[in-house]
This record gives sequence, structure tokens and C-alpha cells, in this order.
Amino acid sequence: MTAQDSERRSRHSSARRGRHGGTESAGNFGRGFQALGELAVDGVQVSARATDLVTGRVLFSVDDHVVMPTAGIGTVLLLIEVAARLRDADFGAYTILDRTVADSAGGSGLWQHLQAPSLPVADLAALIGAANDNLATNVLIRAVGLDAVRARTEQLGLGRTALLDLVRDRRGPDDAPQLSVASAKELTWLFTALARGEVVDAEASERVIGWLSLGADLSMVASAFGFDPLAHREKDHGLLLVNKTGTDVGVRSEVGILRGPRAGVTYAVSMSFADTRLSSRLAVLDGMRAVGLDLLEYVH
Repeated sequence: MTAQDSERRSRHSSARRGRHGGTESAGNFGRGFQALGELAVDGVQVSARATDLVTGRVLFSVDDHVVMPTAGIGTVLLLIEVAARLRDADFGAYTILDRTVADSAGGSGLWQHLQAPSLPVADLAALIGAANDNLATNVLIRAVGLDAVRARTEQLGLGRTALLDLVRDRRGPDDAPQLSVASAKELTWLFTALARGEVVDAEASERVIGWLSLGADLSMVASAFGFDPLAHREKDHGLLLVNKTGTDVGVRSEVGILRGPRAGVTYAVSMSFADTRLSSRLAVLDGMRAVGLDLLEYVH
């Protein structure tokens, strides 16, 4: 056995024990720990955390302090800044913004496929919440400015979470290497604070939660919950979900709030991996689903 293999197996064992503040027995998350540990052995960088929504008790954590690439999850910070500004007379929900050629970005989103050249601010925010809309993201970043988003992030006390750049089809040597980064610990804090109405104020928090509740990407952790991806804003079998995902080459990340008949949880799971084979990607998604199954058992 090589030294690298030995280190990976050590990480595997530690993950199953719920190191870095978590305990497997706290929520009986054995299935999730097993899956994350096996991924770590195979060279996947794993970071995860789940807390009880009411008590704040840590249910499990694996390297939750590590800063990970989180792709589109960073747009939550943009939505917070937009929500905070909607009370301004010159930047209301119905303020019309135009798209430009410079805003263009492929990948996820609907607006690039629509004919409308302009949309209201609130509609752009809804597109981001629902479909991780890259074009809408760039237009809103141009409207409010990355500096303002960064200042708001600092006001919230987030030191390991940031929206770094515009969405780009290609990243050059002078561009930020990632769209966003975050730690699982800070993401769970942020979503818990949103759920409690503590981010900016209750009105702004409610707006952000409303936009995020439209999210149609249930391919990761939330694949275990059984929701209709296109319609899950109401309770279904006693379950209610608000989540945000981030996807890039070699990146899968999700943060969310799951409420059920017995409890509520805030969770964040991020994976960074060599996306050279389809089997590697599918293994990561299977691992995230395993965590989701444990979360489902905890709340339901």
C-alpha cells in the first residue's frame, strides 16, 4: 500500500466517524458517511455539514471548514444584495434591465433561449433561483456590481464564502479560477439565517427564500426526497425543500433546507473531483443521494 493510499484510507475512516465536529450517532448518518468516505478514498475532495434547523445541533460534518468551489451557489449572495436593494426607489422589483452581448454566457438558464431582450429585476432573480440562469446572473451583477456583493458578504460575516466573478464560457489566466467558493459550515449558517429571517431583514430573507424555492435542480442531494423538480413549493408528504445547486466540470455542490414532520435540517455538500469518466461523476451523484436519504430519514 502506498503512502497516498494509506492517507486516503485514514480519511475514509475519519469521515465515517464524523470528524470535525460531527458524530455519526447524532442523526444515524451511517449511510452518508460510508458513501462520502468511499469517495474520499477514490480521490474526491469532500466537504459536508448538516445541522438541525431548530436547535442548531451539528448532525454530521466532514471537512466543513474547507473552502470548496461551489459554482452557481455563489449567486445566493447576489440574490441577497438584490433583495436588499428592492426597497430603493430607483431599483425596484419592476425595474427593467436590458441584456447585452457582453452579458452572454452559455450553460444553464432559460433567458438565452427567450426572445425578450429585457426583463424586470425580480424576474431575473426568479430565473436565477429556478434555473441557475447564467445570463440573468451576469445582467444583475452588472446592475449591482461585484464590489457591492462582496461588501454585503463581509457584512454578513462570511470569510470563506464569495462570489468571485461573472459567469464566463472560458476562464483565462487573468480571470478568477472559479465562479464562487464556500465552506459547508458557512453555507449551512447562511441558509439557517435566511430561514429565520435574519439576513439583512425578514423581508429580504423571505424574498431570497421565495426565489430559491423555485429551484428545479434536484439531481444531487435532493434526488433522494422524491419531489417534482418543476413544482415543489408546497408541502409534499409533509416535506418542504428550498435548495441551491452549483455545477461545473469536476464540481457538484448543493446547499438546502429540508423540513419534515419530525424535524428540519440545513445541509451543504460539496464535491471536487476529476471529471474524466462518466462513472466518476455518477459515483459523486450517488454519494450525494446517500446523504439525502439520511437527511430524509431524520426529518420524516
